[in-house]
Amino acid sequence: MNKSLLTGLIVGVAVATAGVAVANFDLLNRNPKYAEVLDVDPVSKSIKTPREECSEQAVTRTKPVKDEHRVAGTVIGAVVGGVLGSQVGSGDGRKVATAAGAAAGGYAGNKVQQGVQNRNTYTTTETQCRTVYDTSEKIVGYDVRYKLRGETSVVRMDHDPGERIPIENGELVLAKTAS
Repeated sequence: MNKSLLTGLIVGVAVATAGVAVANFDLLNRNPKYAEVLDVDPVSKSIKTPREECSEQAVTRTKPVKDEHRVAGTVIGAVVGGVLGSQVGSGDGRKVATAAGAAAGGYAGNKVQQGVQNRNTYTTTETQCRTVYDTSEKIVGYDVRYKLRGETSVVRMDHDPGERIPIENGELVLAKTAS
């Protein structure tokens, strides 16, 4: 037999044996390298963000009153009522009518002045503000259903893992690896 043929045969057998040994080593390592992802559900949270919303509004206000106790209306009403009451009856009846007219006129004058003061208004614009809330959804994680060694489980992750989750030392690698 040729020496180079024999050397080639020995080298070929050695390489084949080494290849089978390496392949068997990986096959004998029965620890899976990945868990199969079955389903991914995003988990969201409602976020309310406050903001101020302002608008110009027409506002009607009563002008400031100079005669707060309505003395002028009461006095003028009492004088007019007294004069009108003195026109009724005679003697003591006239005195009673004058006093009653003055009292009624004073009350009426007070109420007339109150109505005039209440209708003495002006309109202006004011900025009125209120707090409103904008609502948005923020994804805070992912509930991942996966299958490992024939069993199905769920884990919450901070990212969508894709089709599989890596396993190191028999444990799921839940942190996102730098790519």
